[in-house]
Amino acid sequence: MQFDIRRFASLVSWVISPVVVAPAVYLFVVLIGYREEPRHYEWLTVLFLAATIAPMFLIYGLKKIGKVSDYNISFREQRFLPLFVLVGLNLIGYELMKQLDSPRFLSGILFFNAVNTVVILLVTLQWKISIHLFSLTSSIALLVLFFGPQFLGLLVFMPLLMWSRIHLRAHNFMQTLVGGIIGFLMMYLEFKWWLTL
Repeated sequence: MQFDIRRFASLVSWVISPVVVAPAVYLFVVLIGYREEPRHYEWLTVLFLAATIAPMFLIYGLKKIGKVSDYNISFREQRFLPLFVLVGLNLIGYELMKQLDSPRFLSGILFFNAVNTVVILLVTLQWKISIHLFSLTSSIALLVLFFGPQFLGLLVFMPLLMWSRIHLRAHNFMQTLVGGIIGFLMMYLEFKWWLTL
């Protein structure tokens, strides 16, 4: 059986995608870091709804009515509306987390998801940054901040995902590299500030 390199690149792109990586990190942080807290399932539910489930339904709906051409929203011009709605969804989630007296770390995830989506939205007006890479490295930054520097090793997946997105012609090298670097640095520096307030 012949190895299909494009299919492998597509598999990598889906496995290390925002809809897989981010919820996996949320699950890990909440169930390991806050499992003794009586409301941890409520916090996890809000995280999943605001940052994963609602966005998935949004993109599915936009694809269904023809507002986006594919689930990865490959065309830069089609990204403004879904990104704008995602900002609102994350801010609603942030407010819900505050009402549920969540730890500052968890509410910060949704707050900075909103902030960082605004940054991506503004960049998208002129350039196409890789949201896949941004999501991967910002998620790794959360693990490093919460559990420690041993999770820096997960950055080995960054070159693999870069290759995948480039091979699929979804992005060029600079779009993936900048997405990865900015994703990690922004989330890391934002939380360093957020957790000292």
